[in-house]
Amino acid sequence: MSRLKVIVVDDEEAARNVLTNLLQRCSASIDIVATCEDVPEAVKCINKFKPDLVFLDVQMPNYAGYEIVNFFDKIDFEIVFITAFDQYAIKAFELSAVDYIVKPIERQRLNEAIKKVEDKLEQRTTIEGYQLLMESMRGKELGKIVLSELSDGQLNKHIIHLKDIISIEAMGAYCQVHLMNAPSFLVSRNLKHIESLLPIEAPFFRSHRSWVVNLDHVVQFCPRSGVIQMKNDFTAKISKNRLEAFEKVSNL
Repeated sequence: MSRLKVIVVDDEEAARNVLTNLLQRCSASIDIVATCEDVPEAVKCINKFKPDLVFLDVQMPNYAGYEIVNFFDKIDFEIVFITAFDQYAIKAFELSAVDYIVKPIERQRLNEAIKKVEDKLEQRTTIEGYQLLMESMRGKELGKIVLSELSDGQLNKHIIHLKDIISIEAMGAYCQVHLMNAPSFLVSRNLKHIESLLPIEAPFFRSHRSWVVNLDHVVQFCPRSGVIQMKNDFTAKISKNRLEAFEKVSNL
């Protein structure tokens, strides 16, 4: 693979130096074409150098790192955010399908992020995921999720309102997501991974090894048959060892 053109953006000079030194010691072929102290300077350098990858600090004066999406009609470079934020912010990154590294930066995690970028450069990330991140960080509301639909061998990203998810059904290494106002679609992730992305405060319940249900869309359930009736005539399964917990949270 050709060398990666990289820009480092952080308002602290020491932080820029640390990341630059780590990048120079990485196994990947990297050219650091610019280092910047804020978002406006980064925008100028991005337009000038056309980088493959931008390492972008989240918390900076005047503009937060994620606000860089406001300066571009199209994001045609990869972004890895650097954050010292709390668990709320980390969950926002995960829901937005955006890569991030938590400070202090570990060399192994940095290598993993670069490898991930190298693997996906052929399928450029669209701007929607970054816009979703910005909404989540500003509004403190984790109301949406980015999911990749597997269709005809292609991955198409969708922004889904969590409230519109009726249930999620495991199908081996994939999942079928059932929605209120749209057709169901196949996601190229297993159920455990999708469940890990859901906010703790969201009304989702793991009813079965193969099912996660949205409690807001439960109509009724039959303990004897182990079936949960959902809205839109969908059904889901519930295992015996989950019945007691389900009765406590379902308010049926």
